[in-house]
Amino acid sequence: MKAPRTLRKPRWPRGEARRALARVSLRTRLLCLATALVATGLLAAGIVVSIALHDYLEGRVDARLHTTAQIAARVTPPPGTDHPQNVRVLSSFEDTTVSYVDDAGVARNTFDSTTAAPGGGPQLPELGREAVLDRAGRPFTVPAREGDHTWRVVALTRPDQSIGPADTGTGRGSVVVATSMDEVDRTVHKTRTVSLTAGGVLLGVLAPVGLFAVRSGLRPLTRIEETAEAITSGDFSHRIPETAGAQTEVGRLTTCLNRMLGQIDTAFRARAEAESRMRRFFADASHELRTPLVGIKGYTDLYRMGASPTRRETDHLMTRIAQESERLTRLVGDMLLLARLDEAAQGPVTGIGPVPAFPLECAPMDLRTLAADALHDVRALDATRPVTLTGPGGGRPATAQTLADEERLRQVVTNLVGNAVAHSPGGTPVRIGVGVEDGLAVLEVADQGPGLTPEERHRVFERFYRADASRSRATGAGAGLGLSIVHSLVAAHGGDVQVDTAPGRGCTFRVRLALLEQMD
Repeated sequence: MKAPRTLRKPRWPRGEARRALARVSLRTRLLCLATALVATGLLAAGIVVSIALHDYLEGRVDARLHTTAQIAARVTPPPGTDHPQNVRVLSSFEDTTVSYVDDAGVARNTFDSTTAAPGGGPQLPELGREAVLDRAGRPFTVPAREGDHTWRVVALTRPDQSIGPADTGTGRGSVVVATSMDEVDRTVHKTRTVSLTAGGVLLGVLAPVGLFAVRSGLRPLTRIEETAEAITSGDFSHRIPETAGAQTEVGRLTTCLNRMLGQIDTAFRARAEAESRMRRFFADASHELRTPLVGIKGYTDLYRMGASPTRRETDHLMTRIAQESERLTRLVGDMLLLARLDEAAQGPVTGIGPVPAFPLECAPMDLRTLAADALHDVRALDATRPVTLTGPGGGRPATAQTLADEERLRQVVTNLVGNAVAHSPGGTPVRIGVGVEDGLAVLEVADQGPGLTPEERHRVFERFYRADASRSRATGAGAGLGLSIVHSLVAAHGGDVQVDTAPGRGCTFRVRLALLEQMD
């Protein structure tokens, strides 16, 4: 036969307990924890107070018993149960008995303070002389004859005298004084009851207060939750209100989260702007690349269809194709240059290795040389324009030593001069300024053209941006990459380019680089 299976008590899995606890809100857990801690503290305090009170009252009872026993030991009681005056005084304490016993522990006289002792009186052990001497006057507790009462007892040996006339010569004997502990027990029980009641009332009052305090303390977390929901819905500008002090844990957490949200918001805005610029760049690049390609294709189609029967007409078509090819080559070269400058500005890329910096062959040079060459460039582009060479903002031109790539800076100056000639009416003056200003080497190109509006000034260095939104070729405007190249090349040299303009006041482009002596 198979042995019967013993049924095991099902156990609550730890994983289930953890999951059940995880489903409880933090607010509820904190409130329960705080309530449990307060209840434990009140219970511990009540226990300590009860024990201390019991020990204190018991000590007072012991002191009284010692005094009573010492006096009773010197009193000679009469035979029988008649109470002498001094014994009646000793036993007049409530629920107190005085017993005289011989050396064998047999009670000879007993005097009670009441007719009905609690529990029928103390259940005394055998207290012979040796037992009394062993106790050495130390109080001890005995149960009552009936019920659950307790008595406190002190036993002392009597001086050298007999217990009574009938016992002359039988020994000195002992006196046993006992008092009921009912009063002490009632007092301690009452104290415990009051403590428990007060603790329960206090818990009942503190629970709503604790709930309010927990809600107030966790309100910043609620705000963080609301902020997270707002960000999830797409509002990256939402921030957590800073209601707590900056030195508190919640204040520091709020500051860190707001800083993180600011970085996330900035990153998303930068990403959106980059995507927008990329879309605009591809659209503009496609348009700019398509224009010369369409021209080349049109001229080649004309040639294939025999639209140039003479050598002169064929040479004209080839010249137009060459011009469009050169234009296309310049445009592709400018776009490649900007791409390389962007790659160098981004720095190292994780996982790919360091990105090589844009190659600059820097050497000591004087910007005054570039300014003089720019003067001749303007005259070559438009001989009708008055051109002057001055210092920054006017005055005499001065030397401006710096460490730079001369070829790249010539490209910068060429683009600035071409921009001034292309966007100002023929015959308008152009000024080339060079010198030192505010501790920096400065080269500027100023024209007296129509100028730019604040919005155009803000976007003037954007790629493919032209103030002429119609992209008309009547004015000879380029692809809108010249000023972008100027800005990127100057930034690659560690400098900056500024524009000072207003409608009707012309434009002044100012390139600023570090002086050579500052680099040393």
